[in-house]
Amino acid sequence: MQVPFLSLKDVTNMHGDEIRDAARRVIDSGWYLQGKENELFEQHYADYIGIKYCIGCANGLDALTWIWRAYIELGVMQPGDEVILPANTYIATHLSITENGLVPVCVEPDPKTLEIDDSLIEAAITPRTKAICIVHLYGRCAMADKIAELCKKYNLKLVEDNAQAHGCRFNGKRTGSLGDAAGHSFYPGKNLGALGDAGAVTTNDPELAAAIRALANYGSQKKYVFKYTGRNSRLDEIQAAILDVKLKYLDEDIKKRQEVAAYYYDHISNPLIELPTRLPDENNVYHLFPIIVKEGKRDALHDYLEQNGIGTVIHYPIAPHKQECYAKETWNIPQLSLTITEMLADTELSLPISPCMSLEQVEYVIECINKS
Repeated sequence: MQVPFLSLKDVTNMHGDEIRDAARRVIDSGWYLQGKENELFEQHYADYIGIKYCIGCANGLDALTWIWRAYIELGVMQPGDEVILPANTYIATHLSITENGLVPVCVEPDPKTLEIDDSLIEAAITPRTKAICIVHLYGRCAMADKIAELCKKYNLKLVEDNAQAHGCRFNGKRTGSLGDAAGHSFYPGKNLGALGDAGAVTTNDPELAAAIRALANYGSQKKYVFKYTGRNSRLDEIQAAILDVKLKYLDEDIKKRQEVAAYYYDHISNPLIELPTRLPDENNVYHLFPIIVKEGKRDALHDYLEQNGIGTVIHYPIAPHKQECYAKETWNIPQLSLTITEMLADTELSLPISPCMSLEQVEYVIECINKS
């Protein structure tokens, strides 16, 4: 049996006719940028998240980058200020911060939840700290009451990297509406994925929203008038139309992912495998299903599953602070020693999970794991 890690073709075909109709509608309209499709998707996604403003942009990295840049343009931050973030994340979170001349301050994750350890954050706060950036990694909610309390106590901005957690909730509210601003990625493999690169920012701050919209449009708030030195980072009409189709089915797709995950939790039984703490479904939309493989057997399990037709992916084999691009940064000299983050880089393996997996495929994955 073949079990791909994620078949984008199968995911797209779940709503294929509507997606093709949406793309055809845009093609036939003759209007391909900054039009009705963007307006509709932005409004619908803002309503879904439960927030006032949604600004479409080119990708998830840009979404985060524009948040920090807008705060600098508005005088809320300046280069050299510090942003606390999880050490265990995809490098895009760090890139968005360092691109703006801000300083990333890495905090270790809780090894049980794999999310930023809120008990370690306060010790990392200094007079230069201006924000906490939480990452809802793997689709798991990273928010905690303690984080909100720290932001209030120290007057810090709370920014969410919601690239992997569309539809997740915390205390009834959607991730992407929990802080001052959030960056979202619609990369094709995400729970809400486009057929190419796409992203968005959500916020309740009208001044921040206006600055981000301008920055992502060459810095222009009015045609041929440039308030900022911006860039071209726009969501195109076809991607907006496709995302609007898929948004209608997002909660239904998440439920299917949660059913797959529940089966994994209930049936995986291998002494070499440790599963992250099981969260309530409200707090986990299972963009990924990470497992921890002990005793240095991660790569061997990856190869064994691949030989049996099962696709897996390592997220992420080299931690950001270990990457060559950050080797000479002042904040990383001497190179940071982050034992939990580095352990996860050596032991994490993501199993197949998607809304179009069959029960037979899930059972086959578990069978292979349990007898490995």
